[in-house]
Amino acid sequence: MNPTQLVWLRNDLRLDDNPAISQAQQQGDLHLVFIATPKQWQQHDESAAKQGLKAASIEDINQQLAKLGVPFTILETDWFADIPKLLKTFCQQKNIRDIWFNQETPLDERRRDDAVIDVLEGFGVNCHALDADLIVTVPVLTQQNEPFKVFTPYYRRWLQILQETQKPPYPVPDKQGEAIAVDLLKPGWSDDYRDDLWPADEASVLKKLSQFCRNKVKAYPKYRDIPAESGTSTLSPYLSIGRIGPRRLLASIQYHCSEQGLHWQDNDWLRELAWRDFYRQLLLHFPRLSMEKPFKPETDNVVWRDDETGFHAWCEGKTGFPIVDAAMRQLQQTGWMHNRLRMITASFLTKLLLIDWRRGEQFFMQHLLDGEFAANNGGWQWSASTGVDAAPYFRVFNPTRQSERFDPDGEFIRRFVPELKKLSGKQIHNPSDQLRTETGYPMPIIDYKPARQTAIDAFADLKN
Repeated sequence: MNPTQLVWLRNDLRLDDNPAISQAQQQGDLHLVFIATPKQWQQHDESAAKQGLKAASIEDINQQLAKLGVPFTILETDWFADIPKLLKTFCQQKNIRDIWFNQETPLDERRRDDAVIDVLEGFGVNCHALDADLIVTVPVLTQQNEPFKVFTPYYRRWLQILQETQKPPYPVPDKQGEAIAVDLLKPGWSDDYRDDLWPADEASVLKKLSQFCRNKVKAYPKYRDIPAESGTSTLSPYLSIGRIGPRRLLASIQYHCSEQGLHWQDNDWLRELAWRDFYRQLLLHFPRLSMEKPFKPETDNVVWRDDETGFHAWCEGKTGFPIVDAAMRQLQQTGWMHNRLRMITASFLTKLLLIDWRRGEQFFMQHLLDGEFAANNGGWQWSASTGVDAAPYFRVFNPTRQSERFDPDGEFIRRFVPELKKLSGKQIHNPSDQLRTETGYPMPIIDYKPARQTAIDAFADLKN
């Protein structure tokens, strides 16, 4: 009888291209486990929508494993701190001597894993902690053996290492035995999400990846910044919970670029995926990023404004700046926001309202279907000029100019700010006072030019 190999699923909710599953099955029969920690997720500001996608994904995994004859157990506890004891008890009950899992990069998750390893190995269970879900799993370092702090040279080195170390996707697990009766899962921690926009079954996810690479990756540079166009992959919700493996992403890009006569190394979407690796690796090198601290320590001295009225207007999409309001309403209605709009709304909050970036970071995490700590933190610190490779403090997005440039006909604004749908393309970016009164759309909550100068002065004061 083959020894049972326990695979602990965490932020890698997939059977395809899962190193822990594939390598464990080479050593014996599989038993998979997932541990829900609703209070910990709440403390980490994980959105109800993301928990809904996670629950639906686990239900799909449950059905796939049942067909393969692989047992799957779902455990639930409140906190990460409870997990070592919970897993020890489970291993005792099932007579398990090996546990496999793919590592994660945020600090709390790494501390959790260290505690699990201490307890289980002390009990005689072998812990196989594999590389984190990165496209390039080895550290990407400078010639001085230090972490990169600027993305462009990081990306050059990242590409070089990638071409030297890339591996094909891991196969889905083999059938292990007779099909198992499926217990319908009804996890109490799940919630609704837009399953019409993001189906959770793995087959649909992989199909969506393939369709994007086949039909849109060539035009991605042209349409990626236009929110009214479906020019992006919209795969980020799946990436945030590990529904797609990094080697599968790379293989799909390489295959479809080859089919279309493109150089995959020059692919703009691959560059965006490298940003995800960059932000995740930074958490390993700079633990303070997981402690609500800015990457640039001096920016902790910025005097942020206490403006509850402005913050709530931003949250509700009632700032009087149409592109900002359309973006915030998209977030509230779908659980997702276009990346260009994330930059515009984050710049508006941190630079024009001069509200602490940590408040925006938290609000996004609480509402985003694709909320991922590393990418969300990195994006907010970039916009607030507090982070690694950040926008210079004097770069303040003019929301009206951004609107005119990236939504020239106002198509996106009309979709989410319907009170303005009858306005012309020219009027819609900054309606007159009369049009605002007639449509019931709010007046701007700030005057752009003096607000911009206030932000520049606040950052310039740090140098003094």
